[in-house]
Amino acid sequence: MRFCKLLFVGCLSLISLASHAENLKGLYQVREPVNGQAPEERDRATQAALDTLVLRLTGDPKAPQNPGLAAIRKDPQQIISQFGFDAGPPEVLKVDFDPATTEQALRRAGLSVWGASRPSILSWWLNDSTEGSSLVGDGQAAAAPLRTAAQHRGLPLRLPLADLSEQLVATAPALEGTDPAPLRGASERYNADALLAVHAREEGGQWQAKWHLWLGDQKEAGSVQGVDQAAVADAVMLAVAERLAPRFVAKPGASGQQTLEVQGMTLEHYAALLRLLEPFGVRLQSVDGDRIVYRVNGSADQMRAQLSLAKLQELPAETPAPVAAPQPGVVGAAPVAAPAPALRFRW
Repeated sequence: MRFCKLLFVGCLSLISLASHAENLKGLYQVREPVNGQAPEERDRATQAALDTLVLRLTGDPKAPQNPGLAAIRKDPQQIISQFGFDAGPPEVLKVDFDPATTEQALRRAGLSVWGASRPSILSWWLNDSTEGSSLVGDGQAAAAPLRTAAQHRGLPLRLPLADLSEQLVATAPALEGTDPAPLRGASERYNADALLAVHAREEGGQWQAKWHLWLGDQKEAGSVQGVDQAAVADAVMLAVAERLAPRFVAKPGASGQQTLEVQGMTLEHYAALLRLLEPFGVRLQSVDGDRIVYRVNGSADQMRAQLSLAKLQELPAETPAPVAAPQPGVVGAAPVAAPAPALRFRW
């Protein structure tokens, strides 16, 4: 009963926190390079910013050309709250889109939205150039294009310290290998959800990179090219975002509803869970001690992927509680088993 009382006392403030907190800050702000502030250049950059935002929110490379967004593409000002120019170099157009009207436009077009609660990614990034080989560490100048690219593509990025011990671990063979074991130990202290290994090389004035991504028991890999470090960083982050999105964005009409039970709830867990489940139309069904039951709109696999971000452990399905047989002489009464939650987890 203690959790029930805490829930009652703190419910309003927690709902406010969950509704406004964003794990990934600046999700609805897009920065696009411009060549001056002429109206035609501003219009071009605004269209590019809209495409970037739609791809960032859906993870679908075809989404920006969705016919349902034709009116928004014709007049992006409908969903823009403010914009301005930032002096460079490079000079950029900074566009702030309104979250509510943007999401409404996407959903009217039949597109699902990837929320702000996204897996944190620890990147081991090794650059090989004519100046030598270097592991990109947090705080280095070489980290700037990686952070810019991650923000541009909507990914929460973390970088290691890149101290001597880590440089000995994050070698080219380790980063290009298919086994993450050599990097796991060095990654533990950063407590990230996903592990990204990138080996980028400069050859003939061009950059190319091989990347491997591990999230839970799933692995993704690929290779990209770019004219410089910034371009290759953006290409890597775009590829990673497009691979991750299907795990967290349900296809329209394919999700259905789920009953979700979570055990071991506390006030802190309640706030964190609401932030994770907010994109899925979460509705509270019942509270019993430290056990809480929700109704959510999403597939079972999507719920598993989303809850893995909070390190919840899935429990076996519960057998429906037996219902006593009807008494003799009672007509029309048939035993009906009490419904059990489709998905069960615990902290």
